[in-house]
Amino acid sequence: MRVVYETERLVVRYWESEDAPRVFDIYSRWEVARWLGSDPKPMESLERAQVSAERMSIPRDDPTFGLWAVCLRGAEDQPLGSVLLVPVPEATDGAIEVGWHFHPDAWGHGYATESAAGALQRGWDAGLARVIALTYPDNEPSQAVCRRLGMTHEGLSRAYYGIEADLFSITRPS
Repeated sequence: MRVVYETERLVVRYWESEDAPRVFDIYSRWEVARWLGSDPKPMESLERAQVSAERMSIPRDDPTFGLWAVCLRGAEDQPLGSVLLVPVPEATDGAIEVGWHFHPDAWGHGYATESAAGALQRGWDAGLARVIALTYPDNEPSQAVCRRLGMTHEGLSRAYYGIEADLFSITRPS
């Protein structure tokens, strides 16, 4: 198990190829997939989950960034979901995004906020100055996470991923 960081209740680690069934269980659900990407659709096969798990298990060139498995301390073999801190692809402004995707059984326990706060701290420790989060306009639970993280709502934006999204941002504390 390759741990990225820990919080009070959580261990954030790299996904591993043997996590493919859990990846499929999370991302094959419409209630999760509906909030992801410009053309949301549930994952359709365990084979696709295997490819995704293997891709997510590879560290990035800059270890500040990644899409990692979030697990309860003591249950590191059963991910609750994902947290990410990544450069936004094709962003002309160098935007860095924090995000989260959790199994519905893990909703409402504060895991998204706790793991995302850890990801932000990782970014601040690496010298990042600003991080954004993007939510679909009707994704009120994720917008609540943004607010709990201390993020500022900047309004609707079409600047990233070719979708209209609510843009939130936060700057490194002084």
